[in-house]
Amino acid sequence: MDAPSAGYAFEYLIETLNDSSHKKFFNVPRLGGTKYDVLPYSIRVLLEAAVRNCDGFLMKREDVMNILDWKTKQSNVEVPFFPARVLLQDFTGIPAMVDFAAMREAVKTLGGDPKKVHPACPTDLTVDHSLQIDFNKCAIQNAPNPGGGDLQKAGKLSPLRVQPKKLPCRGQTTCRGSCDSGELGRNSGRFSSQIENTPILCPFHLQPVPEPETVLKNQEVEFGRNRERLQFFKWSSRVFKNVAVIPPGTGMAHQVNLECLSRVVFEEKDLLFPDSVIGTDSHITMVNGLGILGWGVGGIETEAVMLGLPASLTLPEVVGCELTGSSNPFVTSIDVVLGITKHLRQVGVAGKFVEFFGSGVSQLSIVDRTTIANMCPEYGAILSFFPVDNVTLKHLEHTGFDKAKLKSMETYLKAVKLFRNDQDNSREPEYSQVIQINLNSIVPSVSGPKRPQDRVVLTDMKSDFQACLNEKVGFKGFQIAAEKQNDTVSIHYEGSEYKLSHGSVVIAAVISCTNNCNPSVMLAAGLLAKKAVEAGLHVKPYIRTSLSPGSGMVTHYLSSSGVLPYLSKLGFEIVGYGCSTCVGNTAPLSEAVLNAVKQGDLVTCGVLSGNKNFEGRLCDCVRANYLASPPLVVAYAIAGTVNIDFQTEPLGTDPTGRNIYLHDIWPSREEVHQIEEEHVVLSMFKALKEKTEMGNKRWNSLEVPDSVLFPWDLKSTYIRCPSFFDKLTKEPVALQPIENAHVLLYLGDSVTTDHISPAGSIARSSPAAKYLTNRGLTPREFNSYGARRGNDAVMTRGTFANIKLFNKFIGKPAPKTVHFPSGQTLDVYEAAELYQKQGIPLIILAGKKYGSGNSRDWAAKGPYLLGVKAVLAESYEKIHKDHLIGIGIAPLEFLPGENADSLGLSGRETFSLTFPEELSPGVTLNIKTSTGKVFSVIASFENDVEITLFKHGGLLNFVARKFS
Repeated sequence: MDAPSAGYAFEYLIETLNDSSHKKFFNVPRLGGTKYDVLPYSIRVLLEAAVRNCDGFLMKREDVMNILDWKTKQSNVEVPFFPARVLLQDFTGIPAMVDFAAMREAVKTLGGDPKKVHPACPTDLTVDHSLQIDFNKCAIQNAPNPGGGDLQKAGKLSPLRVQPKKLPCRGQTTCRGSCDSGELGRNSGRFSSQIENTPILCPFHLQPVPEPETVLKNQEVEFGRNRERLQFFKWSSRVFKNVAVIPPGTGMAHQVNLECLSRVVFEEKDLLFPDSVIGTDSHITMVNGLGILGWGVGGIETEAVMLGLPASLTLPEVVGCELTGSSNPFVTSIDVVLGITKHLRQVGVAGKFVEFFGSGVSQLSIVDRTTIANMCPEYGAILSFFPVDNVTLKHLEHTGFDKAKLKSMETYLKAVKLFRNDQDNSREPEYSQVIQINLNSIVPSVSGPKRPQDRVVLTDMKSDFQACLNEKVGFKGFQIAAEKQNDTVSIHYEGSEYKLSHGSVVIAAVISCTNNCNPSVMLAAGLLAKKAVEAGLHVKPYIRTSLSPGSGMVTHYLSSSGVLPYLSKLGFEIVGYGCSTCVGNTAPLSEAVLNAVKQGDLVTCGVLSGNKNFEGRLCDCVRANYLASPPLVVAYAIAGTVNIDFQTEPLGTDPTGRNIYLHDIWPSREEVHQIEEEHVVLSMFKALKEKTEMGNKRWNSLEVPDSVLFPWDLKSTYIRCPSFFDKLTKEPVALQPIENAHVLLYLGDSVTTDHISPAGSIARSSPAAKYLTNRGLTPREFNSYGARRGNDAVMTRGTFANIKLFNKFIGKPAPKTVHFPSGQTLDVYEAAELYQKQGIPLIILAGKKYGSGNSRDWAAKGPYLLGVKAVLAESYEKIHKDHLIGIGIAPLEFLPGENADSLGLSGRETFSLTFPEELSPGVTLNIKTSTGKVFSVIASFENDVEITLFKHGGLLNFVARKFS
């Protein structure tokens, strides 16, 4: 089906871009004048899409005006939205693509051309949800303290071995460096074996090495287990226009979307318009950090957009989040992201758009912005939008974006006032509510000395540690007598004398994991080390220092940015790629340090950028352990103690005797962002682009049929042609009455989509299990309902198969019901099958909020295939009600204040109703029961589009007839 004609009602707004490209665009600001100028940027994107797609039916002029009048209409009206593209992942994408394949069959049956069946909206499908971890390995540290592991029983070694002083790798022939493979235990001292993750590089010579064994084995099993599905996806990408499949092994949906699929400005037949996206992954919101409007929805809404229909949403409130001030010099990106997230959660922005503005926005890198946008589920917002600005353009330039397109993009965004300019704050948008976050209020902190939840503001660190010495032994206290708190013990180490005291740092570990996997904090540590070395500072040699990157990528960008040698100079040499210091895999401290700690009963300290710091965890002789950001780990290692006030006390002195303070060597956020863009972003985007374009050997060699129609394998238990189109006629028939319908289920309040269509494992005694067993599968091969969404026979048998389903006919939780003609208690599917054989229509009785919970397409498709013609409930979750209409089930509502109990309905009656020829939104219908009772209900249709779809028997039938 062709997309709606491009804004014929507003053709007069089409202009030519004032640059060399001569591209066309809708100059929407001309429509609204001053009204447009005060709209939030996110609402301007909704308005542009409405103007461009206004066809008088799916998008009406009234809808356009409602969006333009957002200030008075917010929260009060529903508006359609045509996104520029759709993003699917394989679990939710397979039923959509199966429906398209089945639609081709139906169109051919009706005498149409199946080659015309294509998604109307550009669709990307990432195969990233099929991987299961069947094989894994753990990093083992070959040190006198192996953390409880037995090296002889560890099994096969990880593929890469690291010896800091000799810089060995695996000796692969593909690595052209002078590598020494070595043997485990050959040398003493710090030594680790590790798992190399991504990219596939020798971390010391930055040359490609073979993929790790665990990756290869997991991919092999993935392709074997999912071969049918993967072949179907590859066939879909070949025969359907507007469909691109991102092969398995490329990356996760949200990462690929952000780094590879995003356009920022879309171009179609020389027409420019803002990029926007909806999809079936909760991480869709991440792209809002790039100025791309996007959020996650359910399967049927997504499929509707693919079929050329708009998504629908209540015109949202927009909360303006003003970022002011400048961040504390010692604050890292992680501090900022978590601080803003915490504030939004406390304010309450659930169900709203959030939009950032103010002078502080420019201090946030794209990594910061996308992380904040990605955390929408944490604070309940629909999305968090960062309008495009100079930071965005600079980021796109670093990712290899075509310069000519980038220039046209900037010109276009400025022409339609979608470009945020720091210098022009004269006309900030008007928001539903404005909250302010002063970046200066976000302060750096550490956690300790015994638990990760005990946060200490950095400026209070010295006084807090001294308080811990005084407190009784407990979660924070060490109970050191006042007269002993200033004791020192001298040690001799490598020919020099040093003094240890309470608070002396003896372990310092920079670890890239969990929150500290953000490149900015690792680069900040490297830049701080560089400045420290250049200032002549050093780390005392008795401190057990280490650097454990989370992957080869971390090593790659630390090396390419030039900071790795400086970290090494301070003793932070790479020890491996796995959990080490956090889990106690730290090489023992020197005898001199151990004796001094024992002699003086000293409270010495470990500082690490990991996530666990319980007392004695790092080493049983280290009683105080602090979690800190990577640059602070380096700073405390240089200081040699946590008993220091960084604001007033120096870290050390330079060769001339001048005091060097932390603020002298702390890298600015601007420095970190610049290095991040130049050395991290570019390499990541380049690697992902190559991986996306090249695919992988297994995917590339996967054979698929070259046919217009998919050759359904009748023996397949994963992919099956669904029966939605079995009774499709070329023209819709008149609405048929529902006569003498039995009640399949009598349900209560808050029945969720998971009650209706579970997504988890398949119970061995269920109808779906019987179906699979009859086809020769063992329980180990059942997989889950989620994995078998491409097989309608499994999914129909799984409908209402949740063991927590409470059917009032049964009186207890069970996936059972009563077949009234026979009086038998049966599985829901078996009862529905009997009713269908007898030609008896079915309805469902329910209470309030029927269909609440996650949006799930099979929660509507399943009941339809069971023979359900209508649902009669007190109220619905709106998304699920839309799904019922979209599949051809009538959503009926009791009149306000009425329900099955108040009307004296038992559910054992039969029900009959007739639809009028001129069905209208919200019309009242009369239902007559077999007991003679007559009562009124509301047909819960909200607009003419919904009625049109219902008259066609649902969305799929409507579109199939259009193609025919």
